[in-house]
Amino acid sequence: MKLGVSSYSFSKYMKQTGANYFDVCDKAKELGYDAIEFIELSLEVQKADSVKALAAAIREHCAKLDLPIAAYTIAADFLNKENEVERMKGEVDIAEALGAKVMRHDVFFKMPEGMTWREAVKIVAPKVREVTEYAATKGIKTCTENHGHIIQAAERVEELILAVNHPNYGWLVDMGNFLCADDNPLRAVTIAAPYAFHAHVKDFLIKPFDADDPGMGWANTLNGNWRRGTIAGHGVVPIRRCLQILHDAKFEGVVSYEFEGMEDNLTALEAALKFIRSVEPKD
Repeated sequence: MKLGVSSYSFSKYMKQTGANYFDVCDKAKELGYDAIEFIELSLEVQKADSVKALAAAIREHCAKLDLPIAAYTIAADFLNKENEVERMKGEVDIAEALGAKVMRHDVFFKMPEGMTWREAVKIVAPKVREVTEYAATKGIKTCTENHGHIIQAAERVEELILAVNHPNYGWLVDMGNFLCADDNPLRAVTIAAPYAFHAHVKDFLIKPFDADDPGMGWANTLNGNWRRGTIAGHGVVPIRRCLQILHDAKFEGVVSYEFEGMEDNLTALEAALKFIRSVEPKD
């Protein structure tokens, strides 16, 4: 199994130290990860003539490190924003410059009053298809993550993928995010696995809805339970079994660790790597 790490996982480290993208790549390699993925690139993090130039520079740096770039992840809203198709095509060009063969984008996070999620899916599906058709000409697959309370439960993401109906479009399967919609990760990953282009390992601590407000670092799930990100292996996500489900479905993409907990950043990434390696499927 190729185990990557998201640049998002270094957020605390970057804020604390002022590390740029090159520094994060160096650290990912030093820790022992096989690949890296990037969220939306920012010229505030690392200066360059343009975002595309920055992407090309990161690609060159990773090539020197022998650190493949697994994916590029972008926020998007095809329902509420104009010209989102053309903007996403521009992001595909960034992914191409970065050398990423997978690009993940959202579809929407809110709906007009009175609209159902199924109605929203019918509206955005042709737009998502147009983006993936463009990405296919670049040799880049596109996918959407179970992310955000609306398009997060397994059946909803599956319905979106079936509505888009294109072989170049699939699923970024985040085994932890299903809990944000109070979905069972084992049930949900089983549904998701056949569509998987990329995957995230993420872990959460969970408290019931009627528990006292735990305070800093905790947030509500869709149905009001409490969740907090934590180190892989420290929470309730059945990571070993989720990885096995993906493996049994013949998933051959990169599995990236995504950390968003309160623990010390680099300690968390080191501990997670060791744990995930201990539970990864064996042929």
